[in-house]
Formats: sequence, structure tokens, C-alpha cells
Amino acid sequence: MRVLVTGAAGFIGSHVVDRLLSAGHGVVGFDNMSTGQRRFLESALAHPQFTFHQAELLDRKSLAQAMEGAELVVHFAANADVRFGTEHPRKDLDQNTIATWNVLEAMREQGCKRIVFSSTGSVYGEPEIFPTPETCPFPVQTSLYGASKLAAEGLIQAYGEGFGLQGYIFRFVSILGERYSHGHVFDFYQQLSQHPKHLHVLGNGHQRKSYLYVQDCIDAILTAIDRANDKVNIFNLGTDEYCEVNDSVGWICEHLGLHPKITYSGGERGWVGDSPFILLDCSRIRALGWRPRLTIKQAVLATIQYVSADTAPVKREF
Repeated sequence: MRVLVTGAAGFIGSHVVDRLLSAGHGVVGFDNMSTGQRRFLESALAHPQFTFHQAELLDRKSLAQAMEGAELVVHFAANADVRFGTEHPRKDLDQNTIATWNVLEAMREQGCKRIVFSSTGSVYGEPEIFPTPETCPFPVQTSLYGASKLAAEGLIQAYGEGFGLQGYIFRFVSILGERYSHGHVFDFYQQLSQHPKHLHVLGNGHQRKSYLYVQDCIDAILTAIDRANDKVNIFNLGTDEYCEVNDSVGWICEHLGLHPKITYSGGERGWVGDSPFILLDCSRIRALGWRPRLTIKQAVLATIQYVSADTAPVKREF
């Protein structure tokens, strides 16, 4: 099978590329390299079944050329800068919603009928039901990122009805693991690298979050593609647990051997659109036989091990 992967040089996308190549598929990578890293594609670039296009999804001609002959699109390219969305609101519209429409139009023109889409648990805003199922009524949207992803979901569903496309939509919790390059574990590590005796935490530290290890995430996606066959297949992806931000702070500091003074910005939310409680009902994907291998704590520790090995070491206190 020939697969086009957008966001191929990113954290999750590059792992998807590796997994597809190892399964014997031909893969076309597509990335504008605004946040992607070429080193994540080091093994893929040496593979005879891989080709790479550095271009913008807003460039319809380049996208159509890359998609030629593709039987499946894995669309992971996005602006994932949730925290600073209000500082550049057009970015979410262009890179998430409009880019997804361009992908769908290219699929229609090239005759490609299947798409995998990385959505987000943020589309649920601040729900009243926990764990939150895929059928939960949508409340008022609280982030531009979530709103742009929800709009993209709607486009995929409408193209399914109008043009016979089959969609696999995955609403992720935060993903952790190797090649992780932004988010709270990375931010905490960067702070502790610069000043190991002090750590500043956004919010009050009691925000309850759910996380998922990147390889468990990809296992779930491949399971769904293989076993689910509706016109539109929507799955939550996460674990059946959550932790407080303070819990992850404790695990990270213990791993690094540090005892910093912790300060807080205060309030239930770390930034505009930050949800104080995230816990998704993942029974739908579990019914297909998938189970996560790593707990949240194990995923956090695997991530801090990767980040600490990949960047400058933290100065330990003596």
C-alpha cells in the first residue's frame, strides 16, 4: 500500500512513517519543516520505499504531486501550539482547518479514498461527563486549536457523505515518548536545566491530565484501520487513568535527583483554553482489542529519559 503521511518529520508523524515502512508499505512523507526535524526521518530517508516532499499543505500543486498513487492519507500536519493560539488566531485556521480541506480536495482529485486524522480531546472543551465518550455533546469551544480541529472533523465527515471518503478520526490526549519536543515534560526539563533550584508551574498544579505513550497511540491507530470499517470511525485515544500536574512534577524531579522550590501562576487553568480535567472514555478502541502498554507514569519517565539524553544535562544539586 502507498501511504502519504503529512507532518512526517514531526513527533508522532515520524514514528508513523517508521512503523509503516517496517510493515512493508511505500511511504511518501510531506512536511514544511516549520517544527519537524529532519533527524527524525534519518532511518526513513535511507529506506528505498520512502520519498520526502518539503512543502506547504497550502500549496495545492505540491500536495497533489505528493499524493499521486496514494491509497491512504495519514494527516498529522497541524499547528499544535495550543497555549499561544490567541496570539496568532489565523494560524489555527490556515494550518489545521484550511490545510485539511486542501488534503481532502487533493484526495478527491487523485481518487484516494481513506484518511486518518489526528484530532484532539480538546474538541470536548470542558465537558460535564467523565470519562468523556465520543458521543458526548459538544460544549462551547474553549481553544482555537480545538475549534479548528473540530471544523476539520466536520469536513472529513462531510466529504465522507459527499464523495465516498472513509475517515478515521482520533481524538488524542497529550502524547508522550521518544522524539517528544514540546509540552509540559519538555518545558519542565528546560526550566530545570537553566535553574535546577526553581520550577514555575502554570495553573495551580492540580489540573488533572491524561497522557498516552506514542507507540501505544500508533498501535491503536493501526488496530482501528485494520478492524473498523464504518464510513466515519471516531475513536478516543488515551489511558483509563489521569494524574495531577503535581504528580508529573514529582516524577520528573525524582528522576533528575532535584528538589526545586515550586511556584505556581495560580488558577484552575494554565492558559486560555487549558482544560482543568481531561479523561477520555476509550472503551470503543478497547473493544477492538487494543490496550496501552505503558501507564502514565511510565510514559512520563520514558519521555524525561529521552529528553534528558537528547539535550544538555541538568546540573544536579550537591
